[in-house]
Amino acid sequence: MRRLLVPGAAAAVLALAVGLALFQPWRLFTSSTIDEAELSAAPEPAASTPSGDPTPSEPTSTPSEPTPSHGPTRTPKPTPKDLELARGDFEDAEHGTSGEAVIRKLADGRRVLRLVDLDTSDGPDLHVWITDQPSGGAWDSYDDGRYVKLGVLKANRGNQNYEIPADAELSGLTSVVIWCDRFNVAFGTAPVDL
Repeated sequence: MRRLLVPGAAAAVLALAVGLALFQPWRLFTSSTIDEAELSAAPEPAASTPSGDPTPSEPTSTPSEPTPSHGPTRTPKPTPKDLELARGDFEDAEHGTSGEAVIRKLADGRRVLRLVDLDTSDGPDLHVWITDQPSGGAWDSYDDGRYVKLGVLKANRGNQNYEIPADAELSGLTSVVIWCDRFNVAFGTAPVDL
C-alpha cells in the first residue's frame, strides 16, 4: 500500500504544480493599474519672446510714405492635427470588460490605439489585438481571421497607448480585442470599424 501512496502523492503534487503554473488562479484576485498620458504629435504653441530680448514698444522712426507691399500676402499652411479614426466601447467576452478603445492618426503620421478607463480581469498572457472579427462574437473566434498584434496588455485597468505598426493594413478590421494567448479566448472586445 505504501508503495502506491508515495508515487501517487508525487503525481498529485506534480499535477498541482502544472495546474497552478498553467491556470495561475491567483490572477482572479490580482490587478494592475496604469495611467499613461495621451499621445499627441500636434505641435506646441509658439513660445513668447524670451525675457531679455529687446522688444520695441514704439517704432523708432515714423515713415512719411506707406511701405510698398512685396506681392500677395500668403496664408500660412494649416497645422496638421491628430485625427480620430475609430472609437468603440468595450463589451464582455469571456470576462467582464469595460472602457473605450480609440484609434487615432497623429499629426506626424503615427497611428495609436488608446485604451481609456479599461477595466478587465487580470489573466495570464494577455495581449492587445485589432481583428477583422465582429465585436461581441464568439470569444474564441478572434484568431480565426486577420489581426494585428499590438503587444502585451500593460495593465488590466487604466489608460494606455499602443503604437500601431506603420506597415499594418487597418482597412477591414472591426474590433479591438483583449486576447489571452494561453487559452485562445477574448476577455473583452470593442467595435472600431476601420
